[in-house]
Amino acid sequence: MRVLGVDPGLTRCGLGVVEGTPGRPLRMAAFGVVRTSADAPIPSRLLEVERGVEAWLEEHRPDCVAVERVFSQHNVSTVMGTAQAAAVAMLCAARRDLPVALHTPSEIKAAVTGNGRADKAQVGAMVARLLRLPAPPTPADAADALALAICHIWRAPARDRLERARAGARRAAPARLPEDTRP
Repeated sequence: MRVLGVDPGLTRCGLGVVEGTPGRPLRMAAFGVVRTSADAPIPSRLLEVERGVEAWLEEHRPDCVAVERVFSQHNVSTVMGTAQAAAVAMLCAARRDLPVALHTPSEIKAAVTGNGRADKAQVGAMVARLLRLPAPPTPADAADALALAICHIWRAPARDRLERARAGARRAAPARLPEDTRP
């Protein structure tokens, strides 16, 4: 499986491509960031993020896209920019009919480090170790994108099994009749 991880951000949108399957060594294909100027209007910045994500999708041809789930922060303008960049990444994937998975920051940290509250340095160090890199990827946004792709590769099979089980349970459940409404 080849996964494009997207650590959404309006100033720096981290991107990382990882190939692999659970239980096997992973391979880093690429990492980087799309940068936009804080002085530019938001629509122009979103367009730059879109162009960057599209270029990565075209060049790396992932099987799916994993995006960090936006969570509430104290700074509303930061969370808005993050949410907008995440939406752009999901839209780019949808244009290509690629599956999109969302993972929370704590889920990503737990998958990669074993600690859902790990700091950026711990995440970067583990990404380097798991991908057999000589040093943690920089900037941290790129390391986070790689961590996201790793998380998805490791967790996707379990998510798929759970979804298949839920779908089977829905099909197997007897049809429920509406309650008798006679007086």
